[in-house]
Amino acid sequence: MPLRLYVYYRVDQADFAAVQLAALSLQSTLCRDHPGLQAELLRRPDLRDGQATLMETYAQADGVDAALAQAIEAAAIKSLARWLKGPRHCERFEPLG
Repeated sequence: MPLRLYVYYRVDQADFAAVQLAALSLQSTLCRDHPGLQAELLRRPDLRDGQATLMETYAQADGVDAALAQAIEAAAIKSLARWLKGPRHCERFEPLG
């Protein structure tokens, strides 16, 4: 089964608009550079201690392998590091259905 990548992290609510723009730009660039890559940006609806939790998802027909996951993470750190309030948590899951 092709693995999908899920990445979640927290940012200050005050920075949310800037982070949203930067994350969407990041995903657009990644999808352009990796044909077939699909990306989505999600937000947890509630705040915790004035921070928003965002989740990036990545999928590709033949899966997100370790090399692609590393490329995504390197690009994300370069683009988003200044806003992160803690680590980015990267996890890979496989669909069951």
